[in-house]
Amino acid sequence: MSDVHGHPEKLKASLHEAGLTDAEGNWSGQDARLWFLGDFFDRGPDGIGVLRYVRELIDQAPDDAIRMLLGNHEILALGMWKFGDTFVPHDGLSARSFERSWALNGGQDRDQELLTGDEVAWLLDRPMLGLDAGHLLMHSDTAEYVEWGDTIDRINAAAQAELHSDDIEVWWEIWRRMTARYAFRGPSGPEVARIMLHHLGGDRIVHGHSIVADQLGIDPEFLTGPHLYADGLALGIDGGAFDGGPCLVVELEDAAAD
Repeated sequence: MSDVHGHPEKLKASLHEAGLTDAEGNWSGQDARLWFLGDFFDRGPDGIGVLRYVRELIDQAPDDAIRMLLGNHEILALGMWKFGDTFVPHDGLSARSFERSWALNGGQDRDQELLTGDEVAWLLDRPMLGLDAGHLLMHSDTAEYVEWGDTIDRINAAAQAELHSDDIEVWWEIWRRMTARYAFRGPSGPEVARIMLHHLGGDRIVHGHSIVADQLGIDPEFLTGPHLYADGLALGIDGGAFDGGPCLVVELEDAAAD
């Protein structure tokens, strides 16, 4: 699941429909493993509600049954929380700050007002990438993750070290990398996906970030499932929840068996 973007009610309804929670919204996934691929915050009204509900589910579920990767909007929300309107040094002429980007990208005052130090600390320790059942899991459909390293462990460790810094320029570069997209589209897309899988592991990339309906040329409200592309090497699962689309819960089989 990816890109809930401040819609906890859609999230709860989708998880219940998928049989992962009971009528009261409690975890009932038995031996299922649930991955959230980032972007709890912004665009929708209650990102903090999404975060808190997911953390409740994590507390209810067995160890590591539910895991979360960071999305670019977590980076944006945390950058706003840490740096606000502090100017980010650069050579261009226009001023840039996390506050400005946050406002332009659907930032919600309520999320910032309610976000606690404990929640910030928890988010800072979430990874960027995961690998499960032959799937390389990431938020953004970008190859820029490899700027942090050449293995999943090195990428996660390097990114986490940077997130624990107080250097606004370092943080801005993380935000820039995480906003990149479309690496696996077009004629060169399958080869980019193939190279990433070769170096990082897995047989298929699963990502959010880029709305599937946009790629298919349909309205998000008519979307019913994920989109497999790049010669079957990439699976987009962002249903466009903030734009009238669904919170997709995508069941993944072992990619090597497909």
